[in-house]
Amino acid sequence: MNDLAGKTALVTGALSGIGRAAAHAFARANARVAISGRRADEGVALAQTLRSLGAQAQFIAADVRVEDDVRALIDGTVARFGRLDVAVNAAGTEGEPTPVIDQTSARYADVFDTNVLGTLLAMKHQLRVMALQRSGSIVNVSSTMGARGAAGASLYVASKHAVEGLTKSAALEAAAFGVRVNAVAPGPVQTPMLDRLTQTPERKAAFLDTVPLKRAGTPDEIAEGILYVASAAFMTGEVLRVNGGRTAS
Repeated sequence: MNDLAGKTALVTGALSGIGRAAAHAFARANARVAISGRRADEGVALAQTLRSLGAQAQFIAADVRVEDDVRALIDGTVARFGRLDVAVNAAGTEGEPTPVIDQTSARYADVFDTNVLGTLLAMKHQLRVMALQRSGSIVNVSSTMGARGAAGASLYVASKHAVEGLTKSAALEAAAFGVRVNAVAPGPVQTPMLDRLTQTPERKAAFLDTVPLKRAGTPDEIAEGILYVASAAFMTGEVLRVNGGRTAS
């Protein structure tokens, strides 16, 4: 396990799924952990859980779609812990599975405001701090769908392609001041999102049969990839695909 003692890690979308697993992983790696989400009661409870593991932890409520919230989140993290070493942008939504012919501007805004605008705003303010430090590591959470298409999921697919484009562009800009920007792209992971996307046990089983390893990943397995990328000192502008072999062919 990487030892991140004395480092400050921020995780958005930390209240469930991959974000929650990442927050636990950083706590176990001895980092100081700032966590964010929109549900205050759950956030306060998670921070207490992380403190019970021996970590310094702070919950700061924020909606990544709102720039004032994001600015306050980053400034609050620095005020609490003195710096920002790692940022994991895990806030995301899959939207409602819908064919292209039935898509609407409202559905577009629902997905892109969280997945794309939220990632952009988060990086904007994370880089503002990291540029002054001349150090830092950002890890955006993409998806296997950031590298391929999927019928019925056009908006989610497009949003994750956009996340990967933002990641690569920001990496080129941030390299000038010693900051790395990468992404981790999970395949099917056993979270409520997977159940919503597949809708029935039969469809879920059929979907997982297309995974070479014949199962879904776990949030903890994706968190391992996030921790690795966060600490990989010569990696920037890359996408680590943790997907059970889904993109091997």
